[in-house]
Formats: sequence, structure tokens, C-alpha cells
Amino acid sequence: MPKSTKYSAKTPDASGYIAYSAAEDAVWRDLYAAQQGPVQAHMAKPYLKGLATLNMPKDKVPQCPDISAVLMRETGWKVDPVPALIGFKTFFGMLADRTFPAASFIRSREDFDYIEEPDIFHEIFGHTPLLTDSRFAGFSHAIGLAGLKAQKQDYSWLIRLYWFTIEFGLTREAGKLKALGSGLASSKTELPHAVLSGAPVLRPFDVIDILRTPYRIDIHQPVYFVIENLDDLFAAADRDLMADIKHAQAKGLFDPLYPPIEKKAS
Repeated sequence: MPKSTKYSAKTPDASGYIAYSAAEDAVWRDLYAAQQGPVQAHMAKPYLKGLATLNMPKDKVPQCPDISAVLMRETGWKVDPVPALIGFKTFFGMLADRTFPAASFIRSREDFDYIEEPDIFHEIFGHTPLLTDSRFAGFSHAIGLAGLKAQKQDYSWLIRLYWFTIEFGLTREAGKLKALGSGLASSKTELPHAVLSGAPVLRPFDVIDILRTPYRIDIHQPVYFVIENLDDLFAAADRDLMADIKHAQAKGLFDPLYPPIEKKAS
């Protein structure tokens, strides 16, 4: 995740609601409108079912208490607003508590097509639909519980399993490549890159391989993992993920398929 952000967290009132401006609501409206067609065409059925279940507003920023009410009914989860950036320890702890941390701000117009840090459009539109499904919610809970057991040096390994599944996972339906991940659902450009372009490398879902695969957050992913049978993903929730991490660490990271980050001149 990025180490800094120009955005500031918004403070909810005593009831958990945030006063978004008309301009901020308009950004949500236009983001939703831009993604609605691509999402219906290219996202997998579990995501689309969850999006319909949530029935979130299309013309204004949803409120966490309203989304939480649906999630609580469906899977016992809730959404809590957080600052723009939180650490891995906090993130894993919230997942272990069946709470999804949602950045409370929405991107500006100048960042409309791409924002490096997660905003509330990514969090609510991207993530919460899968949390209406008890199987995906259970997998996220398992990641959180593993994070509570992990040491600091293990965090970057564990988060890769979340990154390449819940954030950027792919699957197939009737032989067609479909997207699962929230980072794909909320991205104007990466969704077609992942499922239509033919440019990225597609690898079969394998927990150890995923843990060994480095990634960058500021580019389209050069590699995605395709979960042919979603039961394989859900079964990962019952694995000893800490043992998997130790196994992956012993093997070492794969060579990255992306160029190194250029250092800025001092």
C-alpha cells in the first residue's frame, strides 16, 4: 500500500454517517455509471449477486451503517470508516473481527480514472459485494486470523494471498474469463486489461505460488491467478497459512514480471 496520501479521512457523526458534499456525491455517481456496464459484462456471478443484494445508491456515496446492515444480515460482517491508510496489523485485526476497513474519502476529479490508494468507491463498490457471500467472507476472516498469528516480517507474504484473490483474482464461467477482485471491479482500465487484452500472464491458483509472487500497486498487474474452481479458494481458509508462509519463504520470491521502480533524483 502507498506510504502517504494527499487525502484526509472524513469523520462520521454519532450515528456513523458522513456528510459528503454534492460534488463528492457526483463523483460517486459518475464512477458508478462508468463501471456499471463493464462490471455487468466482465465480473463473476458471486460479485454481481452481492452487488444486487447490497442495492447501494448509484447517485450518492453510500453510508457505512447502511452497507453494514445488509452485511450483518447476510454474513455477520460490518464496514467501519478508517483513515486513508492503515497498517497491515490493523487491517488483519479488523478482518479477524469481521469488520471491513473502508477509507472514508472519495477521490477527486483529477484522480477520477486512477487513484493509487483505496477510496470509498474501491472499498464499497469493489469489496463489499463479495462480503455478502459467506464463503468469501469466511476466506477474508481466515486471512485476518492468520494475520493475528503472523510476525511483522510475514505481513508482506500473507497479504499476497489476499491481493491475488480478493483484490485481483480471476475465475472462469462457462469457459469465459471473469473477474472476482475488488481492484478489478473498481478500475476503469484494469478490468479490461485483465480479462480482454491477452497481455497479462495467467497462472493457475496455487497458494504457495501466490505467496511467492511479488506485485506493485501502481501498475496494471502483469500476472493474475485464475481460480478455476472457487472451492479451491474457500478450502484455503482451512489451511495452515502460517506454515504455507514459512514454506514460501524457504523457496523465496519469484522474479518479478514488472520493471523496478525508478528512484527519484535527490
